[in-house]
Amino acid sequence: MAVMFGIFYFLMIRPQVKKQKEHQAMLAKLGKGEEVVTRGGLIGKIVSVESDEVIVLEFQDKAKARLHRSYVDAKWDGLNKKAEASGRKPADASGSESASA
Repeated sequence: MAVMFGIFYFLMIRPQVKKQKEHQAMLAKLGKGEEVVTRGGLIGKIVSVESDEVIVLEFQDKAKARLHRSYVDAKWDGLNKKAEASGRKPADASGSESASA
C-alpha cells in the first residue's frame, strides 16, 4: 500500500505542486508592459498594477479591464514562437497553411 502511495505521489501530486509553485512565482513577477493570456483566452498588455492582487490590462487601443492577478494564465510570447516550439510551421499570412498542389 505504501509503495502504491509513493508511486502515486511522485507521478501525480509532486508534478502538480511544482507547476503551481512556478505559476505563483510567474504571477508575482508580472509587471507593467508585459503581454499575458487570461484564463478566458484574452490576450492583453499590462498597463498598470493597482495593488498586489489587481492589474489593469489593455486589449486594444482603448479597451481596458481590471483583473484579479490570479486570472492570468501565462505570459504571451506570440503565436509563431509557440508554433516553432511545438515543431509546427507557422501559418502563412492569410491564416491558413498552404498546401502544395
